[in-house]
Amino acid sequence: MTTEAKPSDASSVTGLGLGFASSKILLTALELGLFTLLARGPRTRQQLCTELGLQGRGSTEFLTALVAMGLLERDGEQYLDSGTAARLLVRGPGYAGGFLEGANAVLYPAWGGLSDALRTGMPQNSGDFEQMLTDPGRQRMYLAMMDALSGPLAPDLAAALDWRTHSVVTDVGGARGNMVSLLLREHGHLSGVVFDRPQNAGACAEHSASLGVGERVTFTGGDFFTDELPATDVMIIGHVLADFAPAERELLVHKAFRAVRPGGALLVYDPMPDPDSPDLDAAVAGMHLVVMSPGGGGYPPADCAQWMRDAGFASVSVRGLGLGNTLAIGTKSR
Repeated sequence: MTTEAKPSDASSVTGLGLGFASSKILLTALELGLFTLLARGPRTRQQLCTELGLQGRGSTEFLTALVAMGLLERDGEQYLDSGTAARLLVRGPGYAGGFLEGANAVLYPAWGGLSDALRTGMPQNSGDFEQMLTDPGRQRMYLAMMDALSGPLAPDLAAALDWRTHSVVTDVGGARGNMVSLLLREHGHLSGVVFDRPQNAGACAEHSASLGVGERVTFTGGDFFTDELPATDVMIIGHVLADFAPAERELLVHKAFRAVRPGGALLVYDPMPDPDSPDLDAAVAGMHLVVMSPGGGGYPPADCAQWMRDAGFASVSVRGLGLGNTLAIGTKSR
C-alpha cells in the first residue's frame, strides 16, 4: 500500500492487521487433514470433531470461517470440500498445500518475532539446517516446500531459453531435483545435474525417478562456498541467493560464471522486490528470509543484474515470474 489510509478505510486496515487469523484457520485445516478427510465424503460437525480428535468448542466458528473463505461448502448439517479445496488441498496428486504445511510449522512461529528480527537483524527460527536434513520427517517437509515453490515456475523457465542449443542444465541448491526434473520432462534432449547438500541425494534419486527422468538426472553433493560448481551449459540458482548476505550472493554469481561454458547461461530466480515498483508478494517473500536466515532477504532486480555483469556475463535480462519472483538471465559469450 503506497497511499495513506483514511478514516473511511479503517475496516480495510483492520482486515490487514488481522490477516494472520484467516491464515491460521487455513493452515490449521491443513494440519488437521480436514480437506483430505472430506474428500472421502461429507461429514457433520460432530463427525468431523470425532474423526479429527477435536474437543468441539470453537469448531462451529472454525468450519463457518472456512465456508466464508470458499474452501468448504455446507449442505444442511453436512460439510464438504469446495471445488477449490478438492482440486488443490487434498493430499495426493495436485496437492498445493505442501509449502503451506511447512509454513505453518516453520514460518508462522518465526514471523511472530518480526519486530525482534528488524531490531536485531537476527533470524527468529529455531533449529539447525544440517540437523533438519538428518530428520526424515522434517526433511520431507522441507523438500515438499521447495517443490511447491519451484514447480509453478518451471513452465516459465522451460520457455526462457532456446534449450535446443544446450545439453546439460545444473540446478544449484536444487533440493530433490524438482525443477531439473520438470525441465527434462519438457525438453527430452537435456540431461540434468542437481548440486546440493549430500543428505538430499537419496530423495533426489527417488523424486526424479517418480517423474520419469531418473536416468537423466545425476546428483552432486557439496557446499556452495567451499566447492567449485559443476561445469554446465545452463546453471540455475533459484531461491538460493536470497538466503545469504550480499557479499555471498556476489561470490556465488562469480562462481557460476566460471562454471558456465561459453555460450551458456545463468538463470537466477528469487524474490526481488523493487522499491521503485512495490509488489506485496515479492516483499513478503523477501521477508520470509529476514525471519529465517542470518543474512538473507529480498534484493532489487538491478542488484542481481549488476552482479551478473560484474562477473562477466555479456548480456543480462530481467523479467517477472509468479509467486513474487523475478527471473534474471545472464548469457556468457562464446
